[in-house]
Amino acid sequence: MLENIFTIRIHLDDTDENNGALKIVPGSHQKGIYRPEAIDGSKEKEVVCKVSQGGIMIMQPLLLHASNRTVNNNKRRVIHLEFSDRQLPGGLQWAEYLALNNFPAVAQNA
Repeated sequence: MLENIFTIRIHLDDTDENNGALKIVPGSHQKGIYRPEAIDGSKEKEVVCKVSQGGIMIMQPLLLHASNRTVNNNKRRVIHLEFSDRQLPGGLQWAEYLALNNFPAVAQNA
């Protein structure tokens, strides 16, 4: 299920090391699900994802990621949206679900 989810983060403020910019391990989402104790810090290097105000970051939740707390009362406001093209199994339902195939066709100007 997690392999088919992607996240869009819309940054309302500049984000850097001082206000909780995401730190990621590039390519880690391709390894599937694995436990934190399996992370080899000598091989997997993190990268800080600085994003300017109004910038957009697209990622998959399986990407190893974390962020620090903000320092000096710096703001970090982010709109975080997650999308999936899958239904949940076993009668589970998404808290918010919108079937995109239910939208009426867009009328073209004649």
